Amino acid sequence: MPIRKIIHIDMDAFFASVEQRDNPELRGKPVAVGGSRARGVVAAASYEARRYGVHSALASKIAAQRCPQLIFVKPRFEVYSAVSRQIREIFYSYTDLVEPLSLDEAYLDVTENKIGMPSATIIANEIRAKIQQETGLTASAGVSFNKFLAKIASDMNKPNGFTLIPPDKAEEIVAALAIEKFYGIGKVTAAKLQSMGILTGADLREKTEEELVRHFGKTGRYYYRIARAQDDREVQPHRIRKSIGSERTFEVDLTEEEVMLPELERLAKEVAHDMERLQTTAKTITVKIKYFDFNQTTRSKTFLGEIKSADAIFTIARDLLRTPQLPAYPVRLLGITASSLLYQHDKMEGYQLTLEF
Repeated sequence: MPIRKIIHIDMDAFFASVEQRDNPELRGKPVAVGGSRARGVVAAASYEARRYGVHSALASKIAAQRCPQLIFVKPRFEVYSAVSRQIREIFYSYTDLVEPLSLDEAYLDVTENKIGMPSATIIANEIRAKIQQETGLTASAGVSFNKFLAKIASDMNKPNGFTLIPPDKAEEIVAALAIEKFYGIGKVTAAKLQSMGILTGADLREKTEEELVRHFGKTGRYYYRIARAQDDREVQPHRIRKSIGSERTFEVDLTEEEVMLPELERLAKEVAHDMERLQTTAKTITVKIKYFDFNQTTRSKTFLGEIKSADAIFTIARDLLRTPQLPAYPVRLLGITASSLLYQHDKMEGYQLTLEF
């Protein structure tokens, strides 16, 4: 097979950067999107906040302790989604082989591309320049011959950076990489590897495939291959999401139904908006309830018919909130998830997948 040319684009502190772009008073200041000083979780942090150890998924209370001058702003997911669509249009002007991982990052295969440009480096930097010109935001890019290396590369020179990992340098770079920097190795796995004396890619490469499988199951085969800079996964332009959801943590615990229902209605609108964007319907709706003591429960209902409107989602979520009874304890978080998704192309009669050679 010919060597692929893969780009990984990663927006820099995406949610926080959008807020700083739209509100000049936030520029140059530590910003946390989501949560509040009293409660909640940080969804994103600006680079000014990250210097204090503030990061996504950090409890807001801890974030405020680490950075007393931290500014909390409410997330605006509709705005982030709109900017994300704008960025993806730039991607599609170069290739249809785009695999979004989230609103703020994606893989692109530009081995063959729409502008006939042989250099992935030139394409990556053109894309970064267009993103900044059209959105006022910066992005970092990594270029290499497989997805694992492109992802690693995009993180090496953030923010607003570019890194190329060519074939002749790949094994050397992977060997020197700290094990916690490997994409696909989380904190728990990294700690386990470190306890085994595996601190770098070079250490990982010394282990046999059988040994890694014994300790980590099938994933051990993946670790064996990436230690050798090997990754044969293709860019998948049609990744299918299995569920669509939205949730919100409240600054003050909710105890009354008349306060919970408007929140459920907002969540239903957000879920319906994403379903419309993805041209999908659902058959299962789930409501998530997290109480003041962090205990949580879920309530679900599956239907024979298809659900897609915000009104329908809200009505179902309202009924689930009341069944078997309204929450008996103060509620700190509510969420709605739509699943058992059916995409528009799944409903086309006689639809058949084809392969182009």
